[in-house]
Amino acid sequence: MSEKLRVGILGGTGMVGQRFISLLENHPWFEVVTIAASARSAGKTYEEAVGGRWKMDTPMPEAVKKIIVMNVNEVEKVAASVDFVFSAVDMSKDEIKAIEEAYAKTETPVVSNNSAHRWTPDVPMVVPEINPEHFEVIEHQKKRLGTTRGFIAVKPNCSIQSYAPVLTAWKEFEPYEVVATTYQAISGAGKTFKDWPEMVGNIIPYIGGEEEKSEQEPLRIWGHIEDGVIVKAEEPKITCQCIRVPVLNGHTAAVFVKFRKKPTKEQLIDRLVNFKGFPQEAGLPSAPKQFIRYMEEDNRPQVQLDVNYENGMGISVGRIREDSIYDWKFVGLSHNTVRGAAGGAVLCAETLKAKGYIAKK
Repeated sequence: MSEKLRVGILGGTGMVGQRFISLLENHPWFEVVTIAASARSAGKTYEEAVGGRWKMDTPMPEAVKKIIVMNVNEVEKVAASVDFVFSAVDMSKDEIKAIEEAYAKTETPVVSNNSAHRWTPDVPMVVPEINPEHFEVIEHQKKRLGTTRGFIAVKPNCSIQSYAPVLTAWKEFEPYEVVATTYQAISGAGKTFKDWPEMVGNIIPYIGGEEEKSEQEPLRIWGHIEDGVIVKAEEPKITCQCIRVPVLNGHTAAVFVKFRKKPTKEQLIDRLVNFKGFPQEAGLPSAPKQFIRYMEEDNRPQVQLDVNYENGMGISVGRIREDSIYDWKFVGLSHNTVRGAAGGAVLCAETLKAKGYIAKK
């Protein structure tokens, strides 16, 4: 019997589910044994259920093609076959909350890509390099759910990955006011150009719900645990605009920052390139060795050249410049469906395993 943990993918036929499956191919710790989706996909092989909708650049892994897709709503049946699950289900927020709790109550840990539980007070929302200590709130969550090993953990929105880690690296300089504009890829909406031809050569200046997430989720990541819940930080104040652009993968952010303590450009670059966290120290399989890199060229980072830096798990920063109104400004780039979605969740699961929260049933 394999020593790898048995993994289920809830919502495995959608774009993020497909990204989970592609990232987990040949993973040293995890093996996809179960794929669950809607009733219309249940009973088909994964290859049949996806059909011509495989959206990854790499081929569908052979190991999953013949897996018979299960009905995601048959919670007990799905949970019995796995040690933990990744959740990428496409349902209403209330339905997602209910089904993820149902899986947790079968004593199955749930690592979710979805937003439904990001503000549930005792559910940790984690970027492993920034706030892995928030996983400690899981013990309080288990008491509420009445479980011994089942829980829910989530990763934050893809839109914040290109600037929240940067601001974390600069924490000692006390950033207190931030203006950000994100330029977000169409894969963030689960689309390709084939699905969404009207995006070719087009920009949409609004993405529903993204501005609120981009302004508030970093504050929860920088918060602390108090009385069994996560209390969000008060600063920095962030205002954000989120724009959909004709790019397949890669979210770019243009960011302006005011600091209480005035850093030099050399200090800012030094803190970025030396910033690391638990995943780097523990040598986790999906962890980028160099989490954030600084690019000196005026025309970098660029999506086409830089989005796959560190297999899509690293962040590229450039254009750190003094500003006449704000202290400093920069441009950041991250891969929205790898670091920002499935890859971020895989790194959370690796952190949870390393810290003893996930193990064989």
